Amino acid sequence: MSFRLRVLGLLMLVAMAATAATGWLTLRQANRQVQESVTAGRQEVSRITGDLRAYGFAHGTWEGLSPTVSRLAKDTGQRIRIATENDVLLADSDALEGRAPRPVSNQPPVLVDPRPRLRIPAGQLPRTSMKLTATAIAQYRAEAVYAACLTRAGAEMTARPDDTGVPRISTERRPEQCKEPKGEPDPQTPQDLEVIRTCESEQQFATCLQRVFNERVGSAAPPRLVIRLGVRDESPPTLAAAPTMAVAGGVALAAVLGALLLSRAVLRPVRAMTLAAGGLGEGDLGRRVPVSGRDEIAQLGRAFNRMAESIQAVEERQRRLTGDIAHELRTPLANLRGYLEALRDGVVEPTPELLDSLHEEALLQQRIVDDLQDLALAEAGALTYHRVRVDLRELLEAAGTAHRAQADAAGVALRLEAPRPVDVIADADRLRQVVGNLVGNALRATAPGGTVTLALGRHGDLAFLEVRDTGKGIPAEDLPHLFDRFWRADAARGRATGGSGLGLSIARQIVTDHQGTIAVESTVGVGTTFTVTLATTGPSPTDAG
Repeated sequence: MSFRLRVLGLLMLVAMAATAATGWLTLRQANRQVQESVTAGRQEVSRITGDLRAYGFAHGTWEGLSPTVSRLAKDTGQRIRIATENDVLLADSDALEGRAPRPVSNQPPVLVDPRPRLRIPAGQLPRTSMKLTATAIAQYRAEAVYAACLTRAGAEMTARPDDTGVPRISTERRPEQCKEPKGEPDPQTPQDLEVIRTCESEQQFATCLQRVFNERVGSAAPPRLVIRLGVRDESPPTLAAAPTMAVAGGVALAAVLGALLLSRAVLRPVRAMTLAAGGLGEGDLGRRVPVSGRDEIAQLGRAFNRMAESIQAVEERQRRLTGDIAHELRTPLANLRGYLEALRDGVVEPTPELLDSLHEEALLQQRIVDDLQDLALAEAGALTYHRVRVDLRELLEAAGTAHRAQADAAGVALRLEAPRPVDVIADADRLRQVVGNLVGNALRATAPGGTVTLALGRHGDLAFLEVRDTGKGIPAEDLPHLFDRFWRADAARGRATGGSGLGLSIARQIVTDHQGTIAVESTVGVGTTFTVTLATTGPSPTDAG
């Protein structure tokens, strides 16, 4: 997999994990806090209503309620506003705290009824139940008046429900103005009994008795309360930050671990390439880096290995070139030295034939040195070219004329196939040097009776110049080395018959400098074809180096 895709995949995985974790945590936190808020709200409402109902149940009045409201507001954190059903304000926690009352919440109000719930034993006859209800009505009226009196007098009291649910008030200190109810009150109030008897025809007998009880004690019982909790437009509770930070830390840790793994995968081959590059710099040209996979890092490793192989090949070619130059010059220079020493010592007579041979040998060495200089200049890009418009047909005709005598002497037919002129922008002398080298090689490789053909063709904007021979050909394994310096297809061919071994190297560099190509095809026993490809159009004729 591509390194870029792996990085992208890791980042996407981290982003998706972070998004999923954050979403899950937010939803979980929101749900939990909503549930906790709802549960806490219910508990707070239950506590507030319970304490207020207990106050009204025990005191028989709402006087002195403010301390209880302040305590409940402080304990629950709620803003509490208490009023009667007639909207008579009894207490407001904001006002009790000394602040301006805030707008109340839009939530539905809560009703608190302090009147007791009757306890009618199951299985009682209807008349017995009615009598108990009448007694409870009278008892509650008396107890409510007594409790209200104690409250106004500031006495501490306790209230406990009796068997019917009616509160029984007791106190350690009874003020003189508060008369404690004595004995059982008379329940035979004609009005009460008349109302209670209407319940005999009701199917919900107990419910009817409770309704009658509430109606008959309404004048003595504290009024029902309307409780409003909260503040309008109050900010909702925020989510807890600790779990979110924990998940964020976990995601960050996962990202760091992923980055460490990724950096390890990246830095390991980079470190190996650094060590290998250091080895190359110190001369260890055989150093390579291990490569596996097909991503960008692997491609970089392969490119590094190819670069190292190229450097090693260049170094080997340079050493081989040095050895070849030494080999090419050692033997003729040794011959020259030997003959010169013999002439100096008088061992050999300085005949004209000997002097001509020595002169020819010196010219050969001069040609080798000139070829080396041309090749060095060409490879360094310092070879000077004088570009003009050149007719390739005329150039081939001139090459044929120049090599006609050599072809006739070798018994080889030299033919020209150039049906029409083709112009290119080039250095005419350098192209003649290329063609002359190719034709000379072809003539040497062709046996008597063979043919060397100079052909010219054009396809579109490209010109094709071919030198074909019917010689013995070049083996396929030798073709890759054909343009190497000092390389000869025939190892037995000497300097006299094989040239310096630099001609094809120089020819390839000249063609390359003309933005062209040179290729070779050969079949053993059939012949060889060199093809030079040049552009038929080019820049205006200028001198260029």
